[in-house]
Amino acid sequence: MTQQPSILRVALRLAAAGLPVLPLRAGKTPVGNCPSCKGSSCGDRPNMLAGGPCRCPAPCHGWAAATTDRHTLTSPPWTAAWRQAEAVAYHPGGADLTVVDLDNPAAIAWAHEALPATRTVPTTRGEHWIYQGTMRSANSVRPGVDIKSLMQYARWLGPGTGTTTALPDTVRALVVKEPRTVRASPQAVTVPSLAGGGQCPHRTPAYLDRGITMAEQRITAARAAIHTTVYRTFLAVLSTHGRCGCLTEAHIARLFTAAQAKGESPRHCTDAWANALARAGL
Repeated sequence: MTQQPSILRVALRLAAAGLPVLPLRAGKTPVGNCPSCKGSSCGDRPNMLAGGPCRCPAPCHGWAAATTDRHTLTSPPWTAAWRQAEAVAYHPGGADLTVVDLDNPAAIAWAHEALPATRTVPTTRGEHWIYQGTMRSANSVRPGVDIKSLMQYARWLGPGTGTTTALPDTVRALVVKEPRTVRASPQAVTVPSLAGGGQCPHRTPAYLDRGITMAEQRITAARAAIHTTVYRTFLAVLSTHGRCGCLTEAHIARLFTAAQAKGESPRHCTDAWANALARAGL
């Protein structure tokens, strides 16, 4: 029990520095903050990703519940969660960060050859390389390499050494390689719903660009209810363009940039995108 106050102090210090934090129990799994999620009974799926068994009135654990709010972190039910915690985790995407998780010496050697130097943190089996900027998270993007950023959490293992540098295109490319291959396959370009044998209109660059531009304009023109406007705009884009694989990280970044220019935080953008994905069934 003497360890728990220390864990909470670390969490509060990180939150004050702008890192959205959450408690982890043994096994690197999030601690549920409500009775429905006790002991992973909900499958450890925050209700921000609707469709899972969790029916909490608000996201109670996992990356979607990570917060920088001191009052939340030190009030029930979080106080009980910290008593169960074995470690602190944080949501990299909520702090505009991306963690390249290198699980073995071979992966570390690859990073030294392929990636620009940045802040590094030793882990149990390898290293975390931390960059400024967000992207889609993905596991096993290459042998021994995971990406933790949006809609993901990473364990806090210390401040590390070195200076955090900008997220390079080399890391972004690790996530987009597979979708590009899938889109190029015959199955990916088959669109049975189009009558007369036409092609998917979303694959016309001008059509998609016009849709993203209109979405940016809708967010920019909002006078009130900004968060609601952002969510509805994200949902409209995903409903139109989300199923054929034509959306890229660059398109999503344009939408997030427009939202943040209206005052949305990176975390609120991430939450709105997650909600829109779930509502669109993606």
